Amino acid sequence: MKPLLVVMGVSGSGKSTIGAAIAQRLRVPFADADDFHPPANIAKMSAGHPLDDHDRYPWLEAIGEWLASHPDGAVMSCSALKRKYRDQLRHHAHAVAFLHLAGTREVIARRQASRPGHFMPASLLTSQFRTLEPLEPDEAGLTIDVDQDVDAIVQEYVDVVTHGGASKEN
Repeated sequence: MKPLLVVMGVSGSGKSTIGAAIAQRLRVPFADADDFHPPANIAKMSAGHPLDDHDRYPWLEAIGEWLASHPDGAVMSCSALKRKYRDQLRHHAHAVAFLHLAGTREVIARRQASRPGHFMPASLLTSQFRTLEPLEPDEAGLTIDVDQDVDAIVQEYVDVVTHGGASKEN
């Protein structure tokens, strides 16, 4: 059984890079939640304004529908910063698990600086950390520190999943 996985975390944590690498390793489809944002959301973030729950609702619905359309396994990169956002995704795809890419503000800021031209300005990093609600014990998933190379993160995820399934680890 291939996993249905959402790679989550703040902007700059490596969600897209890690998500694509895991999908390739597991030979399942990959999608980036950034591609599901309506133009109004991108314009708002580009102007330096954080999205609110009203902005995120239709975006999360589209992501949840994509996940539900891939019951045989897929990987989605999506911030999923709040429990209620993850619950909204689980409403569509009950079997989804989460990989929280966690890091310090310094590590994430360094990563953000290495990706010029992204619509999410580094100035919104503070609001992302303020919004972040880490995985709770009853949520399927695990947390991995991003202060390591891509291959190490992917291997850590694969090792956990292949040795008894994903479970919360800190």
